[in-house]
Amino acid sequence: MKEKEKIDNLINIINDHNYRYYVLNDPIISDGEYDELFQKLESLENKYPHYKQNRSPTQRVGSSPITEFKSIGHKTPMLSLSNAMNIDELTAFHNRTKKSLDKESVTYIAEPKLDGLGVALLYSNGSFLHGATRGDGYKGEDITHNLRTISSIPLELRNSEKKAPPLIEIRGEVFIEKNDFLNLNTSQENKGKPLFANPRNAAAGSLRQLDPKITASRPLSIFCYEIGILEGEIFEDHLSLLKALKMWGFPVSPLIKVVKNSNGLKTYQKELEKKRNDLPYEIDGTVFKVNNYKDRNNLGFRSRSPRWAIAGKFKAQQATTTILEIDIQVGRTGALTPVAKLNPVTVSGVTVSNATLHNQDEIDRKGICIGDTVLIERSGDVIPKIIKVIIEKRALDAKPFRIPQNCPVCDNQTFKFKGEVVWRCTNTLCPKQVKSRIEHFASKMALNIDGLGEKVVDQLFEEKMVCSIDGIFSLNQKTLEELDRFGIKSAENLISSINKSKKTSFARFIYGLGIRNVGEHIAKLLEEHFKSNLEIFLTTTEEELESIEGVGPIVALEIKKFCSNQLNLEIIQNCLDKGLFIEKRNPKNQTHLSDKTFVFSGSLKNFSRMKAKDMVTKRGGKTAAGISKKTNYVVSGEKPGSKIRKAKELNIPIINEQEFLKIINIDKN
Repeated sequence: MKEKEKIDNLINIINDHNYRYYVLNDPIISDGEYDELFQKLESLENKYPHYKQNRSPTQRVGSSPITEFKSIGHKTPMLSLSNAMNIDELTAFHNRTKKSLDKESVTYIAEPKLDGLGVALLYSNGSFLHGATRGDGYKGEDITHNLRTISSIPLELRNSEKKAPPLIEIRGEVFIEKNDFLNLNTSQENKGKPLFANPRNAAAGSLRQLDPKITASRPLSIFCYEIGILEGEIFEDHLSLLKALKMWGFPVSPLIKVVKNSNGLKTYQKELEKKRNDLPYEIDGTVFKVNNYKDRNNLGFRSRSPRWAIAGKFKAQQATTTILEIDIQVGRTGALTPVAKLNPVTVSGVTVSNATLHNQDEIDRKGICIGDTVLIERSGDVIPKIIKVIIEKRALDAKPFRIPQNCPVCDNQTFKFKGEVVWRCTNTLCPKQVKSRIEHFASKMALNIDGLGEKVVDQLFEEKMVCSIDGIFSLNQKTLEELDRFGIKSAENLISSINKSKKTSFARFIYGLGIRNVGEHIAKLLEEHFKSNLEIFLTTTEEELESIEGVGPIVALEIKKFCSNQLNLEIIQNCLDKGLFIEKRNPKNQTHLSDKTFVFSGSLKNFSRMKAKDMVTKRGGKTAAGISKKTNYVVSGEKPGSKIRKAKELNIPIINEQEFLKIINIDKN
């Protein structure tokens, strides 16, 4: 097969997999297999750059940063929708539509109204030409360079079942899912950058980046729902269009339904509002559109909205209230988090009396004072947050707030480390930190000690029965029975749960220690690398930790700091002395590669580095990103990097691809 044909074939295969993943939600290969195909394509394109194509999935982030956004006109206006604020107004809309069409029954397409950023995507002869924001409805900003980075937007339309038209403008909503938004804000906070107010702002901000690489790093998705200009194709109704959009490769909301008459509108509105908080993304209402296109033409338009569509609004999930006070919460790592104490207000059926303020920078950015009237927002199970201050209602006695210079619990001086936005109490013996660490140690993902929640921990700490995590294992039933709120049965259950927890895994124990930046995932990586050997872990070097794939220098430093603290080591030893037993990792995959660590440098000829790593791990070996004294082999491919020099310095064997295959007992042929 000629190289151009190979590239064409790979592009088609990868685009088909993207279609199955983003549109059909039915992937048939693993992420690793996908990455292998992608890397193979990338390698061929680098070798034969004259065969690169704009439709290639490798070209999504190929443009350079722009200096400014250009204006781009919509070939047909992106009009707003009129709103129905309640069920009665939905009924009135249906009655008007029925009367105007002189029909007894009207069929509608019902869909969720996504809370994101509206965009228009223009395709010429099946290829993505340019994309723009909605703007004022008549012209928007050219954000083509950023839209190309969104994997769920096809760069070329599929023609497998229905031929794509010569010219078509697709309209959709770009959004960020709730969990992705929380992770994005966590990342922003860790980097000392401003937080996004909500998923919509995050999506909008991500699309308005001059550098497409920043947009590409953001978890953006899209659902398409409408068209603007269309040439060379005619649809009788909207349902047929939606089916065609899906065939051409566009993600379409799975919540879209066909409904009839006012009862259909009302039922869909009520059902979707009930599901609202359980959805993975934010919606702020519904949209109902007349399905038949002839009926749409007959109904026509108002000056800024169509007569054939309406947006059904949900009950507000925002409310106004006043800030009574701002308290400081001290976490297990010493982080000081300001929390607004609110005049209780009902939002979405829930009484809200607290809202997180994150940090001092966030307070300053929003200009929050004690006594202010504020707009708060609650979405699903997300902690309520303050959207903005209503300055017009600011009280004369409103007081600015500053994070105190001394910890409100232990009076220790607070400190903000360079590059962080969070102020911390640096006293590790601060009572609040200690109690939080005990709670964390007993939590479900750590030692899972049932019955050792916040109130019980507070009680045991105040009674000086548990002053650190190792104190848990000194508790006895008789002493517990003498405490308030404890009876024979509750004391017996707690001791039983503690005893059960003594037999645990390395990952659970390490996670339970509460080492900064060490979550469940990192703890499992450490378990794998150190094979559940606590002694080796506690005496390891920072360099060794950095060599573990997935453990960066910041995490490595925090682990080393923790393991160098004598008090921490004494607490760990006390846990072991009091019966805590760490189960060894299951040795079921023991092979000739067990305890062998491979590091790869340069490009391999016969398979990708990811595939090579998979070969090693499937045979019981390990791979690492960096070289340490515990590295057994460095596999050198084409154009190896600085790892080779370091391997030579440490006298680590350097092998080629053929030698690697021989070691892992794989015949190339």
